[in-house]
Amino acid sequence: MVGRKKKTKICENVSTLEDSISQLPEHLISEILFHLSTKDAVRTSVLSTKWRYLWQQVPGLDLDSYAFSNFYKFVSFVDRFLYSNNESCIRKLQLYIGHHHGMCDISSWIDDVARRRIQHIDLSFDISYRLDKIPPLRLYICETLVHLRLFGATLVDVEFVALPCLKILHLDLVRYLNESTLEKLISGSPVLEDLTIYRYLAYNAKVLQVRSKTVKRIHIDDFKVVIDAPLLQRLRTKIYETKKFEIINLGFFTKLDIHLVFRRHRTYNSSMIHDIITDISRVRELVINNGIWKDIFLYLKSGPVQQFRNLSSLNAEFTKSDLEFLPLILESCPKLESLTLEVVKVQSMRREKKIDPKVVFSTVPQCLVSSLKFVELKRSISGYEGERELIRYLLKNSTVLKKLRLDLYYSQRAMNVFLKELVAMPKCSTGCEVLVL
Repeated sequence: MVGRKKKTKICENVSTLEDSISQLPEHLISEILFHLSTKDAVRTSVLSTKWRYLWQQVPGLDLDSYAFSNFYKFVSFVDRFLYSNNESCIRKLQLYIGHHHGMCDISSWIDDVARRRIQHIDLSFDISYRLDKIPPLRLYICETLVHLRLFGATLVDVEFVALPCLKILHLDLVRYLNESTLEKLISGSPVLEDLTIYRYLAYNAKVLQVRSKTVKRIHIDDFKVVIDAPLLQRLRTKIYETKKFEIINLGFFTKLDIHLVFRRHRTYNSSMIHDIITDISRVRELVINNGIWKDIFLYLKSGPVQQFRNLSSLNAEFTKSDLEFLPLILESCPKLESLTLEVVKVQSMRREKKIDPKVVFSTVPQCLVSSLKFVELKRSISGYEGERELIRYLLKNSTVLKKLRLDLYYSQRAMNVFLKELVAMPKCSTGCEVLVL
């Protein structure tokens, strides 16, 4: 009886909720369906007679061609949706098109939505089969487009680009008949804020010029680029063999996210290290993996002490063998407020020392005394004996620390022993909260 009563109550709640939504004006229901995929929106047609055709009024199309039993049905569905009411506004077009895309006219679809006040275009093509039909010229002069994302497409060369509302441009594995097309897309977007470009150039391609007075976030892969963006807040990039990006504006940007793709037995030249250190000195937040720490520290030790006075947040990976350099980096960051440290496996076992290094602080870094408020330690590998001493040191000497978060790799038995030791550790900051995951 108890189970039946609960079931009846749940059904009553669902029925009440459904009735409440059905009583909304159709334009509000259409707005709710707009945030669903087209497949899910169509499913609502079985709810009642009122809902049967509401999905057709949704100003957006979000489809995966593989969701259809064959490609002809996918093409037929898109055609009927776009041309059944070709005077209505279409705000969003999001399609994933499989390798049969040659049997549909992508250009005509884009041309149609571009004249219907489209705001969001997201097109993905199977990279095994390159797109042989390129978007129409109307795409480059769309006055309402705000967000453009293309994956696996090919863009036609144009003389003129005018995208007055475009704020987000995301190009992934996109080819260009003329490389100048990309620079025209950037310069022809006067309010662009977010730019992502992933591996579109050959290694011998010319240097890309990113010149924008409005762009705030840039995510680029491994290709040559010169950035002139005075409002830049975040740069995210990869480095394979050499540093290929250059920032020529003199302002300070907020965040630098560097991922170095490891190559065995590789060292970086001093010029490259100097350039990276210069970029680090200009940011307030730094995210960096372990691929280059040893080279940075050796460079720092060879000259005068480098002070990263703007750095307030550091999210870094270290190998066990590189942890001995941690005191030097903390001494170089007198205003550091947040430290996230992850101990990871070294890529090449030849670089790993057989004896775990000890993190030795000859003095207490300035940041521990005056600014460091949050520390997170992560360890996804077992076997670092110096971990407890590092935690003990941080708790004992961090004057203003508010939270210490520990995400560690222990067996249940070892964790119990560690927790007992942790409770007994003295804390300089009495208000510090310690969380163990």
